[in-house]
Amino acid sequence: MSATEEHVHYGYHEQKDALVKRLHRIEGQVRGIEKMVAEDRYCIDILTQIGAVTTALESLGYRILDDHVKHCVAGALASGDEAEAQAKAAELLDAVHRFAKVK
Repeated sequence: MSATEEHVHYGYHEQKDALVKRLHRIEGQVRGIEKMVAEDRYCIDILTQIGAVTTALESLGYRILDDHVKHCVAGALASGDEAEAQAKAAELLDAVHRFAKVK
């Protein structure tokens, strides 16, 4: 990065280490499910673990979405730049629809 380039930090930046640790735990859970399938474990036990992973990913997603609103969207609104504020609002709504699987 040159001296003239600015490094951008997003809303989750201060929690990045905790988020990466959480992702590693989720990765471990997924590997555990893989092992359960390989070992022919009971279907309900596997489904229970899949539900736990799904919940963990959704929780992580909501945390990042929350940080996006508090940092990126709030910054665009506070900037006074109407076009930027509108763009961030549209981006947020698109993200919520994708995340919530709303069509």
